[in-house]
Amino acid sequence: MEGIKQLKIEVLEQPPSTAEFASIIESRNVPAVFTGCVKNWRAFGKWDPANGGLDYLQVPVSFSTFIDFCKQRAQNTDDARHTASIPLQGDELPVSNANQERVLSESMSHQVYLAQVSIMNSEDKNKVQLEALREDIQVPPFLETKELMSINLWMNNSEARSSTHYDPHHNVLCVISGRKKVTLWPPSASPSLYPMPIYGEASNHSSVALEDPDFSLYPRAQYSMDYGQEVFLSAGDAIFIPEGWFHQVDSDNLTIAINFWWRSNIMYSMLEHMDAYYLRRILRRLTEKEMNQVLDESALKGTGKPIRCTSELLGDEKAEWSHLNLEQTGQRQELPLKDQQQDVKLNQLEPFALQALHELVSLVHDHVNLDQSQDNKTVTANLYFLEDDRVAKIIWSLDPQTLQNVLLAMVHSFPRTLEALVLHLLSPVGAEVLTRKFDEIDQQSTEEHRNKFYQKFYSAFDDQFGAMDAILNQKESFALQAFKETLEKYIGVVPNSLKPSVG
Repeated sequence: MEGIKQLKIEVLEQPPSTAEFASIIESRNVPAVFTGCVKNWRAFGKWDPANGGLDYLQVPVSFSTFIDFCKQRAQNTDDARHTASIPLQGDELPVSNANQERVLSESMSHQVYLAQVSIMNSEDKNKVQLEALREDIQVPPFLETKELMSINLWMNNSEARSSTHYDPHHNVLCVISGRKKVTLWPPSASPSLYPMPIYGEASNHSSVALEDPDFSLYPRAQYSMDYGQEVFLSAGDAIFIPEGWFHQVDSDNLTIAINFWWRSNIMYSMLEHMDAYYLRRILRRLTEKEMNQVLDESALKGTGKPIRCTSELLGDEKAEWSHLNLEQTGQRQELPLKDQQQDVKLNQLEPFALQALHELVSLVHDHVNLDQSQDNKTVTANLYFLEDDRVAKIIWSLDPQTLQNVLLAMVHSFPRTLEALVLHLLSPVGAEVLTRKFDEIDQQSTEEHRNKFYQKFYSAFDDQFGAMDAILNQKESFALQAFKETLEKYIGVVPNSLKPSVG
């Protein structure tokens, strides 16, 4: 996951120019704070509750009852200790004063939070309810070239907290009165925030109550603040929140804010006929990221270091057995570097390579026989994490040249064991590790040496194509599990069963 230092939120004392905002701030998709950039607005003075701002805001008829309620609440601050939030979305505001008075009179002891009340809406003018306030605010100069989708008012009569969510548009939030704390997470932090299912009505919200998370249900949430950043906004400050960034907003008593939404350049440039392609590319990239993360996390736990001492992998007892067998094979002979024309014999292996070979042979003999139960096959087939798979750990711990020598020695001395290892003991993560090591071998070898190596390796199998299919099928099983993890972490979907589509 991207580091927080790389995505550090900047605080700017002076607002950027239009060009600076577009090229330096907006293009990076990282939030930025602009201190004092809206203090020159008429609203900054006229809406201030300390200077009669609530009386001024009673002018719009559809807004007046809420303002009356704010004034009553301000006169009885003790009620703030026993409040419950009743968010009123802009689209849900009562149409008439009568309805408004009924709703508010039923909730006089509650906190009321006006969210997203439209001042301007370029897509649906019927949603605009507070157009009379438009002349009191100014579009920040660095947004003058943007095609704004909407301008909205946000207001609460007492302390309030929004749910953790992201918006599908770029956003500049401006505080007119009061203070706000904004906690932000990049989209890459989605796994720790457990986004709601993509098909749901609240798909842009987190499933976790971050103020009191249940780690038994959401274990990854304990890492959420490793990727979160907090910023504090006073009256006159503004913050750019890029599309897709999760944020939670805490507001003080009688906080008034305005926000501007506009569509990003990326969304403007995404043509509908390309959606399916972008979807596949992004899902593939996230799946590959998940696959890499599974192996990287295992490496951090100590399974990714090359084997350099005999006791490191097998323990003292196995190490002693390994040395005894090495002595029985005679004095070790030097192995010509990358010469695949000759067979690799046991006495040509380094001690740690011979140790790894003996462990692989032992594992095959312990787990593979004619009477192997279906349960054992199922356990092997479901292995996804490197730390759970002894075979995969051994393969992962060997450098490419050493692994190549071990496999060639098995071809020469234990061909049936190698066949059983690949066909019966190679798990999904084992196949992924093996093929990655093959890629490393390929990078360090000439084409001639590569061809000779694979000819010798597959010569150990009665059915060479069957061996290739076995490796490929297990490798794809690993990718499928990573894909399922991706859907759960980023899309909020837990697939019970996914099979390749046919027809």
